[in-house]
Amino acid sequence: MKTIALALTLAVLCARPALAQEATFNTRQLTPDTALDAARAALAACRRNGHQVAVAVVDRAGVTQVMLRDRFAGAHTPATASGKAWTAVSFRTNTTELVDLTQAGRPQSGIRQISGAVMIGGGMLIEAQGAILGGIGISGAPGGDADDACARAGIAAIRDKIDF
Repeated sequence: MKTIALALTLAVLCARPALAQEATFNTRQLTPDTALDAARAALAACRRNGHQVAVAVVDRAGVTQVMLRDRFAGAHTPATASGKAWTAVSFRTNTTELVDLTQAGRPQSGIRQISGAVMIGGGMLIEAQGAILGGIGISGAPGGDADDACARAGIAAIRDKIDF
């Protein structure tokens, strides 16, 4: 009987740390400086290609960390860039992929009705080591492909800082 009681006591004591570990988790976040570096690099890439854009970088929860708008970027571009970045993070998918996935008649088409969701190219996830750190959105270049290219340049500029 003592052996069973001892075994049960040990089992309960050993299980408690496991339960405590499951109650919390750690996340990685972009620092404001790293988010700004990504935004600046994306803006510079668009400028090199002759595009006046807005760039938004959001954290992993979709909250805007950085917003840059070039001099002649349209008035709509800050909100659109933020929406693209938020959409990518919220659905854990780059917006260019969501364009096809959410077309009318597709199972995910209802996503287009969600307030704030922007289903056009230019919103990309910022990921490192299998974790989503945030998102970057570009608006103002002529088409989603050009916005995506600038977003990729922004992510490439911080790659060495986030991959460790």
